[in-house]
Amino acid sequence: MAVKPQLACFERLGAPGWAALEEVCAAAREAGLLVIADGKRGDVPVSSAAYAQALVGETPTPWGPVAGLGADAFTANPLLGRDALEPLVAAAETAAAGVFALVRTSNPGAADLQDLPAPERPLHERLAEIVDELSARLLGDSGLSGMGAVVGATAPEHIARLRELMPRSVFLVPGVGAQGGKPELLGPAFAAGRAAAIVAASRGIAAAEDPAAAAEALRAAVWDVSTA
Repeated sequence: MAVKPQLACFERLGAPGWAALEEVCAAAREAGLLVIADGKRGDVPVSSAAYAQALVGETPTPWGPVAGLGADAFTANPLLGRDALEPLVAAAETAAAGVFALVRTSNPGAADLQDLPAPERPLHERLAEIVDELSARLLGDSGLSGMGAVVGATAPEHIARLRELMPRSVFLVPGVGAQGGKPELLGPAFAAGRAAAIVAASRGIAAAEDPAAAAEALRAAVWDVSTA
């Protein structure tokens, strides 16, 4: 299991927010949870390398290295192209961490760009091909790769095709609950096995009258579909 702190909610508070984020990550580790830093980083290569140092690496200084957040994985924006992803993937490889590149996101506006033909196929399929090309770099003994993909639950009609294009990647699946995604439609995400997808939910659990019960109900629903 994992937690997925949204970095923007901490960064808006400045230095105290980053300190709080470090405390959240430490508490998650103590509870045996993986930490997925949700910052959707992506920039020209020199800036991507700095983002990677902040999330899973360290920064050398004349006074010794300064450690970054030490996340187990992070989300990345691939729309600047493969060269922008390279420093992020290289840092994840060094740190034995994971990367989840945005492929087909859960927000309503995703179709404005990600579903456009480019030119023979939707853009999200080309993004999926880039993820698959990089997946060998972070391949684990299980056959699944730490080079993963964000695939939203709100457009389940794309999931089977994306699983076909990315057979080795772990899918991070947001959009269940408050955004309207339905766990019973996520079976194709688990085609490579139970560990092949992580279903993310936040508002639907945090805003529930009984968050623990809501979390357990989602866990049960996801477990059922993952074994179907």
